[in-house]
Amino acid sequence: MIDNAAKDRVLQRYPMLGELPANTLEELMNSATYLRVPAGAMIFDENQPCMGFPLLLSGSARVIKASPNGRELHLYYVQPGEACILTSSCLLGQMHYQARCLVQQELELVVLPPKTFRALFSISESFRDHVFSRFSERLSDLLELVAAVTFQKLDQRLARVLAAKSSPIRTTHQALADELGSVREIVSRLLKSFADQGWVRLGREQIDVLDVAALQRLAAL
Repeated sequence: MIDNAAKDRVLQRYPMLGELPANTLEELMNSATYLRVPAGAMIFDENQPCMGFPLLLSGSARVIKASPNGRELHLYYVQPGEACILTSSCLLGQMHYQARCLVQQELELVVLPPKTFRALFSISESFRDHVFSRFSERLSDLLELVAAVTFQKLDQRLARVLAAKSSPIRTTHQALADELGSVREIVSRLLKSFADQGWVRLGREQIDVLDVAALQRLAAL
């Protein structure tokens, strides 16, 4: 059960829930659990059962696919107001997770039990539309990722990531390597090459993009 302040924030982030009948919404909120999870924590791991559907109020998380040797491939981020498509598919298909979710920025979330999620999915067209729209967006993103990993070199993928972010980019070389499914040493060498060409300026946990057009040209090759 969550308090009234948390209920109001859930409805702000997920306004489609406000369309539910008052008694149904009350039952939904009474079944929910409020959680605060610190940065760096793991929300779920591969082969774990799904214990509930998260409604994010603040913070962010990233879903990754990890290899036995420790390499990671970034799949997608989950932000407040969004639905985690992997969690949705696991709950609907009653399957275990096939990836890992890590907290990027401290999370506040409300978790719906599996039974409540399935009931909500069956009775609320707006909620179904919300979940399916995220499926569509994420599928498009993942197809782009597959194409990039298959057909683009790492320098092109790095250029694309940098060009897409707002400058200055607050990140580390290791974080970029994790996002690209590479290793820090290679990403650092590529960043130094970009800096030598005047495309970026490297600082402590910060990258200033100086020539976004040059990065876009490389990404488009």
